[in-house]
Amino acid sequence: MAALGTIRKRGVTLIVIIGLGLFAFIAEEAFRSCEATSNEQRQQVGKVLGEKISVQDFQTLVDEYQEVIKMTQGRDNLSEEELNQVKDQVWNSYVNSIIMKKEAEKLGLTVTDAELQNILKEGTNPILMQTPFVNQQTGRFDASQLTKFIADYKQAQKSNPQMAEQYKRIYDYWMFIEKTLRQQTLAQKYQNLLSHCLISNPVSAKMAFNDQNEENEVQLATIAYSTINDSKVTISEADIKAKYEEQKEMYRQYIETRDIKYVDFQVTASPADRKALVASMNEAQKSLQEGADPAQTVRKAQSQVTFTGVPVSSKVMPRDIAAKIDSMAVGQTTAPFETAYDNTLNVVKLISSAQLPDSVEYRLIQVGGETVDQARQRADSIYNALNGGADFEAIAKKYGQEGKAQWFTSAMYESAPTIDADTKKYIEALTQSEGLKNVEVTQGNIILKVTARKAFTTKYVAAIVKHTIDFSKATYSAAYNKFSQFVSESQTADALVNNAKKYGFKVSERADVANSEHNVAGVRSTRETMKWIFDAKAGEVSPLYECGDNDHLLVVALSGIHKEGYRDIASVKDMIKSEVIRDKKYEQIAAKLKGVNSVDAAKAKGAQVTTVSQVTFAAPAFIQATGASEPALSGAIAATKAGQFCPRVIKGNGGAYMFKVVKKAQRGGAKFDAKATEAQLRQQALQAASRFMNELYLKAEVKDNRYLFF
Repeated sequence: MAALGTIRKRGVTLIVIIGLGLFAFIAEEAFRSCEATSNEQRQQVGKVLGEKISVQDFQTLVDEYQEVIKMTQGRDNLSEEELNQVKDQVWNSYVNSIIMKKEAEKLGLTVTDAELQNILKEGTNPILMQTPFVNQQTGRFDASQLTKFIADYKQAQKSNPQMAEQYKRIYDYWMFIEKTLRQQTLAQKYQNLLSHCLISNPVSAKMAFNDQNEENEVQLATIAYSTINDSKVTISEADIKAKYEEQKEMYRQYIETRDIKYVDFQVTASPADRKALVASMNEAQKSLQEGADPAQTVRKAQSQVTFTGVPVSSKVMPRDIAAKIDSMAVGQTTAPFETAYDNTLNVVKLISSAQLPDSVEYRLIQVGGETVDQARQRADSIYNALNGGADFEAIAKKYGQEGKAQWFTSAMYESAPTIDADTKKYIEALTQSEGLKNVEVTQGNIILKVTARKAFTTKYVAAIVKHTIDFSKATYSAAYNKFSQFVSESQTADALVNNAKKYGFKVSERADVANSEHNVAGVRSTRETMKWIFDAKAGEVSPLYECGDNDHLLVVALSGIHKEGYRDIASVKDMIKSEVIRDKKYEQIAAKLKGVNSVDAAKAKGAQVTTVSQVTFAAPAFIQATGASEPALSGAIAATKAGQFCPRVIKGNGGAYMFKVVKKAQRGGAKFDAKATEAQLRQQALQAASRFMNELYLKAEVKDNRYLFF
């Protein structure tokens, strides 16, 4: 009882303590929940119709498509620009597929396995022609080849994992093709369903024919807006606001954008850097002229182009070198010359040139042994037997090889960055003459029989010294220190602008930067800058960024934020002002022409009168006097009868107009074909309806956060 009494005495205190404990527990759980949600959001590349995609899933899609491109184009890697294009294509494809899937579900549209099998059996879909399962005799997709491949792959998974691994790349490629076919077919079904909702009829066809072919000749009285000075027009804030409300939908944006001011400074070689490089190039030129080892000279000069000593065509040489090589004499060495487009200094010596084949047909037997000497002896024996008339394939089979004829092309070696001595010897044996050859290589011998050489072209052996005009560490350090000092003194946008003049930098501006862009100011490796732009507040200045190819210094000031929705009046005021000025000028001209009942009367009021022919309703008239296209004028002319004067002053884009229709006539040779015109109208409607995906996209609440990761 005493304990109970004590509890009662301290009841309020206990309630407070328990309450605080419960609050702490709830707050902790809420904090954990918020933290988990925040972590999840940080891992999201984007969202479509509420469906999230993680960075891992998106990267998997990018890798998948990257492998497809590498396989179809025979590439080992992609450039940064190409990879950015891949990411954009994957994102657009992903967004469109999610939107289409949701729309199709509402309508009950699907692509069944049976439909897919029918597409494969027909084999006419263009995407199928990009697969390895094309019959070389018929030139058509062969479903039986696909079926056999999939069966072989599944069997190899069970019995031969090593073979299955080799098949996997092609299998993954087919899975991509199949997925694409399903998405493509579903989109076609949706579009076909939409197209059947669009029809035409003979009445609309007749109207459209007349609109296209009834030509009008008019006497046109024009007063251009440019005849009134802008200073003669008074505009109030109320006018601006009224025009904004009238055209508000024009100023709606569906993504957030940012306005920036920035200074981008590219570090380049100093005069001292250039002088040192010129000295090095002069030394290389002298060495080549004096007959020094070209490989050693090129290597010592740190050329971008290695010396292989193998004859190659000019098409695989750098563009500037290829432009010179054809006109050079054998033994000639150029003076150092500069190439602006790749920022290099160059020296070239043409060592030799010859007419050599681009394609060689040959047979081959590789000869080995327990020792190199044993291989040499065995090769001599084989060579003598073949010279004596022995069958090449029969001997090849004796040594576990096929010995069948095959083709060797220039493309197999001309672009190689390096070629070792054995490979060089092998290429020379293949390309320089026909017949039987015994080629000694490091580990053994190769017996070659060259049976045909085709597509002869001029090939060159050239020593090429190509060196970028680089800046030195000292030059970069000096530039960095200067730019760093500039940034430290420019912590506001105004200071950035003012200090730039003092330091000799240029401030550039860019409006409406979107987070879907891959770089800032056209400079590579600026993802961190992009992240800063979309995380900063208006008026803030960024830190210094080192970017590009480690040759750019960048600082950014955020000057404006445009949220998703309607642009504020201030950001579009200049655009609105020009519209209001045009309206005011029209009102002045209309007041001036009030009561005018003829073209001559309009001329007396200061209008310029001209004759304009071949005006139709379907095409906006272009008026020379104002330099503007005028659809409103075309409509008014089409609605006015021949011989009549239109008493209404027409408001155009470039001026105000009054006119008299002199005559109307059908375009010569035009004959009405109801069916053809109806088909034309349906096609026009389909083109308009083809923009349905854009409308669906705007309603899909797409969130693109790729800039945070890529």
